[in-house]
Amino acid sequence: MDKKEKTNQEETELKNQSEHAEEKVSNENQQKEEKKDTPQTEEEKLKAELDKANETIAEQKDKYLRLSAEFDNYRKRTMKEKAELILNGGEKSISSILPIVDDLERALKNMEKATDVQAVKEGVELIYNKFMTVLGQNGVKVIETQDQPLNTDYHEAIAVIPAPEEGRKGKILDCVQTGYTLNDKVIRHAKVVVGE
Repeated sequence: MDKKEKTNQEETELKNQSEHAEEKVSNENQQKEEKKDTPQTEEEKLKAELDKANETIAEQKDKYLRLSAEFDNYRKRTMKEKAELILNGGEKSISSILPIVDDLERALKNMEKATDVQAVKEGVELIYNKFMTVLGQNGVKVIETQDQPLNTDYHEAIAVIPAPEEGRKGKILDCVQTGYTLNDKVIRHAKVVVGE
């Protein structure tokens, strides 16, 4: 066989192979089109629906797990913040009282050497007034009792005595123990004596 014949034979083989490949692709495309055109069987429809449902379930499960984890983190964070508030919530109040403690320490040292009782009394009154001011700044208020009618929301009657005047019946005559409110909530009732 000479070179020309060999080349012709190779060209023919290549041509046959390419035609065969084109036929194969054409047959596959035709089969795909036939599948599209032919109606799906009930089984195929159900399988497709099942696959779609499984995808949706997987997506929803993923969303649920992420949301659950996020909520758990939120719950832990708020519990931690709440615990810190309980532990350190009084820090502001305590730090505002510390200067008064310093004043009391100085007063105690001065009382040891003091000879003037009036000066000591005035010093203690100044410290008391400063302390009451600081309490007021922190929301603590004294419950008023003098000549007030008895109000069981704020007062606790510990004794009842005859009223000295007709107009003071049912009113508070004396306060045995001062009561306090914190931000309008009673933290200690005033113990009072009421006239009858």
